[in-house]
Amino acid sequence: MELDTGTGTHGIGIMTSSDRIARLHIKLDHIEPNIWRRVEVPITTSLKGLHDVIQAVLLFQDYHLFEFNAGGKRYSVPDPEWDMGRETYAARNVRIGALVDRGITTFNYTYDFGDDWRHSITVEAVTHAHPAVEYPRFIDGDRRAPPEDVGALPGFEDILNAMAKPRHPQHREVAEWYGGRFQPADIGVDTINERIAKLARRRTLGKAGLAKSENSRH
Repeated sequence: MELDTGTGTHGIGIMTSSDRIARLHIKLDHIEPNIWRRVEVPITTSLKGLHDVIQAVLLFQDYHLFEFNAGGKRYSVPDPEWDMGRETYAARNVRIGALVDRGITTFNYTYDFGDDWRHSITVEAVTHAHPAVEYPRFIDGDRRAPPEDVGALPGFEDILNAMAKPRHPQHREVAEWYGGRFQPADIGVDTINERIAKLARRRTLGKAGLAKSENSRH
């Protein structure tokens, strides 16, 4: 992993955490051909914030529960009824930078415990943020992610088969259910960029509000 500590090799000096970004590779497990995305996020992003980013770039709708598993710990939205005695830490309280500082550069994310979409996440690099770029930022990816509530991997395979064959007996039924033709090679770049732009704008406005609040105290 490329780790830029900002100790002067670029003439910038010691960077604060807000000056650094993590480049992440996100891959859906157990599916071939690979479905993956690459994003850049501030290392100050919480795991809850990363959940929002993953939802945006994989075109999920945030209908279901999620959890991260990192360094032997479980991070989610704690719920005593659902956790069933398992120790769960709040995903909004741990930041990506804290994981990196602990030497954790690979971890897992599960979305929708019914369909059970499991993802492998790799921190590919930690480096300087570009001052002219709003983060998070979508970089690239391949293959469209499964639709919501498709019925896990078997259901997804059924949809792919039905969509690939116009004469398939379920072709029309699946197209009506999905609301159109499912095109596995089209990741929906325009929609992804729109979603990511909203997250980036929300972060920028939040930073501006925080700075204004801090200035008003002086």
